[in-house]
Amino acid sequence: MALAMVMAGLLVYGSVQYGIQLAWEQPDLRAMLWKREAVQQRAAVSQAVRVAEENMDALALNLGRLQSRIIRLDALGRRLVEMADLDPQEFNFQRAPGLGGPDERSVVQTNAVPDFLASLRLLERQCEDRNPKLEALENLLMNRKLESEIEPAGRPVLKGWLSSFYGYRSDPITGKRVFHDGIDFAGRRNSDVVAVASGVVTFADNKSGYGKLVEISHGNDHLTRYAHNNAVVVKKGDTVKKGQLIAKMGSSGRSTGPHVHFEVIKDGKQTNPISYIRTTR
Repeated sequence: MALAMVMAGLLVYGSVQYGIQLAWEQPDLRAMLWKREAVQQRAAVSQAVRVAEENMDALALNLGRLQSRIIRLDALGRRLVEMADLDPQEFNFQRAPGLGGPDERSVVQTNAVPDFLASLRLLERQCEDRNPKLEALENLLMNRKLESEIEPAGRPVLKGWLSSFYGYRSDPITGKRVFHDGIDFAGRRNSDVVAVASGVVTFADNKSGYGKLVEISHGNDHLTRYAHNNAVVVKKGDTVKKGQLIAKMGSSGRSTGPHVHFEVIKDGKQTNPISYIRTTR
């Protein structure tokens, strides 16, 4: 059995050797083999080209989509700059980013490839150029929003009417001429009293003359007070948002009827709240 396998192997080897020798001895056969090899190589190259073209088409499609997104992003950035009334030159989303880099002329490429790579590099520069601008714009808008949130503005009640102004008036209990260091909003008992700005509750308890009082610090040298409440729904140390319910209107303390006495203290001094009341943010 082993002898038969050895003999068979020798026959195959001899046949291959004979075929090779025959091919070299017969030019026509040698040309045919080379032609066949060339056809196979050409087919392989064609397949590689097709794959490369398909990949390039896919990449070009993605590049087009990214460029469209950049254009839309630029439009959004310009719109935000206009809405925020900022300097358009400081946040210029249309200015082309600077280009540069090492000389790459030594790299041999087809005409399509360098154009494609150049587009990719431009897109990369555009992204790099826009990121810090958008981050700066976001921070600026967030700071403006924060400033708007902590700046007292609007009424401390959702329902009610202005019943007494800031300044000298006749005391409602004694009738004497006294200085009123806030403004009053009258309304129904237990109607909502809300914060006019975001901040931290620094006092939420009874206080002589004020009755049930809520005091809020807004972190920008502003402090607001809401007095004569029937009930307080926040406690000292609470963080409150602008427009958040903080108390229920009442007539606690030195009062003749349901109302909220509203004060604004700026830099440690009483100030007329009416200018804040007339401002809506």
